[in-house]
Amino acid sequence: MTRSRILLADDHELFREGLAGLINSQPDMEVAGQAGDGFEAAALTRQLRPDLLVIDLSMPVCDGLEAIRLIRQNQDGAGLRILVLTVHDEDAKLFEAIRAGANGYLLKNTSAADFLRTVRAALAGEALLPPKLAARLLDEFARLARSAAGHGPAGSSGSTNLTEREREVLALIAQESTDQEIARQLSISLHTAKSHVRNILAKLHAVNRHHAVRIARGQDNS
Repeated sequence: MTRSRILLADDHELFREGLAGLINSQPDMEVAGQAGDGFEAAALTRQLRPDLLVIDLSMPVCDGLEAIRLIRQNQDGAGLRILVLTVHDEDAKLFEAIRAGANGYLLKNTSAADFLRTVRAALAGEALLPPKLAARLLDEFARLARSAAGHGPAGSSGSTNLTEREREVLALIAQESTDQEIARQLSISLHTAKSHVRNILAKLHAVNRHHAVRIARGQDNS
């Protein structure tokens, strides 16, 4: 079995070594390298070409957010999967990190089982965002797209007509979740999930789910 190669970046060596031991004990993954700051993480990404970077947001010299920006600016980092480590999911830098190119996040107090499950999901290409954060990202992408296209002030159209719950549903639609998955993740009935989807399509004048996502992101001018 080919083992997925993971790069760890955290300024706390003891914490980093603990993650390394956990990863290396698995049959399907291994630690390709370790970094103590963002600059080192960006350099090792180019040198080692890992499959996944797990990076702390709060580091001295160069933090995780800046490292992600540096990595995504380089062609070698375009296909890299990135998970950010954060103390709590209200971290002000978390949204910026996702917007900069991170694919999801892990809380530092997560269990070993949840850590491994999240890492494997990231390696499989899954989006690892809570609905509220994903909805906020969709709104931000739509705002930037409208601004760049000269379509008026931010918030004048598109997904801003949706309720907060509908934006959460739209964010899950963007992750290609089924109605059943939407119902499960938002703890609502299947009937309610389908109603939200119908309302979203109607409000955005979309012909299907993919069209709704394109409209929300400002990618459809029809």
